[in-house]
Amino acid sequence: MKKKSAYIIGLSIIILIFGIFTIKNFIYRDAHGKLVDPDDVSGLKKMPGKEKKENTAKKRVGYILLNGKKKKAPSFRLIDQNGDTISNNDYKGKVYVVEFFYTTCPTICPVMNENLKEVSKAFKGNKKFGIASFSIDPEHDTQKVLKEYAEKHDITNPNWHLLTGARDSIYDLAQKGFLLNAEEDPNEPGGILHSGMFALIDQDGFLRSRKDDYGNPIIYYRGFIKRGAAPEVGQEKPQIDALIKDIKDLLHE
Repeated sequence: MKKKSAYIIGLSIIILIFGIFTIKNFIYRDAHGKLVDPDDVSGLKKMPGKEKKENTAKKRVGYILLNGKKKKAPSFRLIDQNGDTISNNDYKGKVYVVEFFYTTCPTICPVMNENLKEVSKAFKGNKKFGIASFSIDPEHDTQKVLKEYAEKHDITNPNWHLLTGARDSIYDLAQKGFLLNAEEDPNEPGGILHSGMFALIDQDGFLRSRKDDYGNPIIYYRGFIKRGAAPEVGQEKPQIDALIKDIKDLLHE
């Protein structure tokens, strides 16, 4: 009987030790399910031979999927502030940012374009980067008005096009093409309700986005919050620095 009890106790100790080891290793897994060194819960220390090098951009800046397929930026053909016809083909081979704005916007547009000026400065002289700003008030925002707006706001990047054209085409681009809101609303200041988010498109014309802490794409970047702003408790944080970092990664992909 004593031998049997000793055997049971010994077996229990072995199971307990094995269980502790298993639980410990189960707890220390990162967001991708990979084991992390239990002595390094931050995940900053690499385990030799356990990590494979991944392309930084693909690891952090994923694709936006729609019905299981990578979402492609829509085609367009519009007039810019210089009177030139600009299409999506002019952005082929470039990483570019998209916004929908209008020149008389009394709310978020001024902040959005100040942020885009910061982004543009970060890639000054880089011919592989561009910006497409679509006016959602094309009846007012003629080529002449956009030219004056560009001059007033010191928009000089040759790959930053302020675009105007048929109203319905631009609204379709926003709502169906880039899946960003733009609609008339008499209750809104300026009479137009629109998104203050920026879309990021890669060299192959696919919409891209950094991933959140759970591995899901954030989809768009907050363009309506001033870069460097310190939000109050509960408010959203700016994402312009994140956008600049992700553009750099895509340019080197």
